Amino acid sequence: MDTLDRTDLQILRVLQENGRLTIKELAGKVSLSSTPVYERLKRLEGNGYIKKYIAVLDAQKLNQGFIVFCNVKLKRMNRDIAQDFMEMVQELPEVTECYNVSGTTDYLLKIHATDMKAYNEFLINKLGAIESLGSVESMFVMSEVKHNYGLNF
Repeated sequence: MDTLDRTDLQILRVLQENGRLTIKELAGKVSLSSTPVYERLKRLEGNGYIKKYIAVLDAQKLNQGFIVFCNVKLKRMNRDIAQDFMEMVQELPEVTECYNVSGTTDYLLKIHATDMKAYNEFLINKLGAIESLGSVESMFVMSEVKHNYGLNF
């Protein structure tokens, strides 16, 4: 594992705010010339500190603003069942995030849908079709209080 210095961390902080900056603009924000910033950026990308660059979309404007957090408990848990479940979840475009969690449930899913009817159809026809599914608890988002895409370091 390589060590990140203050400049590397500053580059990462700046990119979290705007991943579309040119090398020249990024260099100006971290007070270096373009060549060392380019080399640092390639190293950060190559070493996996930067996974990818994306556009953050407005779910409401795209008619996907009905958000549900769903606790999922499987009937049984073992390596094969868990692997099958995780592979199936990868194929469900409505599921935008999935976490294996500790506690009384096995997984926490974040699901985007157009409305309650669409979520109900998803629940019955897609999630409910998974044979290992034991129980589901749905929590509907009433309002978003905080949504930060960056990390604090």
